[in-house]
Amino acid sequence: MRHFGHIAPEERQRLFFREPGAFTADSSARVLSAALGATLYSPATRPQLADDIVKQAGLGVVSMVLCLEDSIHDDEVEGAEENLVRQFTVLAGREDVGELPLLFIRVRFPGQIPDLVQRLGPAVRLLSGFVMPKFTEERGMPFLEALASAETASGRRLFAMPVLESPELLYRESRVETLEGISRAVDKYRDRVLALRLGVTDFCSSYALRRAPDMTAYDVQVVASVIADVVNMLGRADGTGFTVTGPVWEYFRVQERMFKPQLRRSPFLEGQAEELREALIEHAMDGLLREITLDQANGLMGKTCIHPSHVLPVHALSVVSHEEFSDAQDILRPERGGGGVLRSAYTNKMNEVKPHRAWAERTLLRAEVFGVAHEDIGFVDLLAAGLPA
Repeated sequence: MRHFGHIAPEERQRLFFREPGAFTADSSARVLSAALGATLYSPATRPQLADDIVKQAGLGVVSMVLCLEDSIHDDEVEGAEENLVRQFTVLAGREDVGELPLLFIRVRFPGQIPDLVQRLGPAVRLLSGFVMPKFTEERGMPFLEALASAETASGRRLFAMPVLESPELLYRESRVETLEGISRAVDKYRDRVLALRLGVTDFCSSYALRRAPDMTAYDVQVVASVIADVVNMLGRADGTGFTVTGPVWEYFRVQERMFKPQLRRSPFLEGQAEELREALIEHAMDGLLREITLDQANGLMGKTCIHPSHVLPVHALSVVSHEEFSDAQDILRPERGGGGVLRSAYTNKMNEVKPHRAWAERTLLRAEVFGVAHEDIGFVDLLAAGLPA
């Protein structure tokens, strides 16, 4: 699979200076953690789940979470488990499908992990791992231990994606201790922790808050402080950190707004895409685009998504610009190993080799999976090209 693989090859050539690289479910954890992109959640109760997965793959989705937790009623769990096993079996038996997304199951309790792996049988080959809710050291270790046991029993490499969403993490008096515990737990299973996911909706719930479509997670200060501390302690670029993914965006259509739209007209006018701008504003995508940009500025990569329309904006803004790529390459040239300062090839900024090295390495990893846009291609072009015909 590859990002933007659903668009025609000639269109990719027009858009990309360097096209997104191909990867599979068996690629390295380093590649997969960067390639997750917009991870689309779907309730495990959907009766046509196998067809839904195939459809979303055809629209550019490369990672999905099939949820047995908050998205379904407590009384539906048993039926949802049966449906999951049935749908995986259907998918495994179909020969008319191409590359499927990375598939993860969000479980409620540790015992579901070995039970589902055993029930999946040969269809477990389609499974990439499990999402573990309300993760702390105390609650999380049994999940990780169950994952390790299931992996051994099945012979299938399985990844963990813990969700950081517990009140202990939110509350200031217990936050550092909780983060230290989480760090110990995930470090012990470092090879199997693909990414850490943020549960911002649960954070807001602890204070009876809900951000409006005009607001991002970073406008809610109690939430923004948690994101900052998670990145500070668990997202470091010194080899000890993990990929931390962006929080879910809850909106997909807005009836009324209080503030002005947040999308400038000029990028859309240049590409003759004013109708696209209006559609994005109508569906609350201007707020989503701003939040994605802030995610990236704060060290997050990828994003949890609950609606298919959110996938393309995440992927379009994940493509590396030609300018970023040029800077990253200059910084990482072998002859620059001793440090120093140089003017960028675009002659608009300073590139300081040692301080910017970690940024450059992360940028080239993103370029590996999302590609590099041509010099005259912006995110509006990528958005427009990725929309269904």
